[in-house]
Amino acid sequence: MRKENWLFGGVYGTVLASALLAALQRDGGGYTPYYDAAWIMVTAGTAALAHGYAHHMSTHEQGSAGHRWRQLCRTLVAEWPMVVACLPTVLLLVAAGFFDWPESDVTTIALSLNAGLLLGWGTFAALSQGYRRRSAVAIGSADAAIGLLIAGANALIK
Repeated sequence: MRKENWLFGGVYGTVLASALLAALQRDGGGYTPYYDAAWIMVTAGTAALAHGYAHHMSTHEQGSAGHRWRQLCRTLVAEWPMVVACLPTVLLLVAAGFFDWPESDVTTIALSLNAGLLLGWGTFAALSQGYRRRSAVAIGSADAAIGLLIAGANALIK
């Protein structure tokens, strides 16, 4: 799998998990961390399938039906980093349900964790393109801020 797929899937999944978590916060309603965890995983899986299918549809090649099915399967499997990137948020929600942690604390911790992951993804991407460490961390910080703005915007339109 190419590095770009990992980066794309990692960033997309981390932003998706953040946006879904922020949108699920109930502010006083019944807190259901296990349901929220399942909902995030199902949504991430559906998004990965839709994204992979769209890639497949946009790159049809000549060949037999069997070839097209194998190509579709390869394209869909390549989307798994998006789903894996949601796991830190999902595992935190499962722990919250097990230990009965309050929703607002879990949301704050998860969004902070995801901001750190976005900083890491952005820094890694910049380093891999030849930026020096200091510049790469600055780029990663900006990427984290942009990712949180996107998640916040998604939460506001819920």
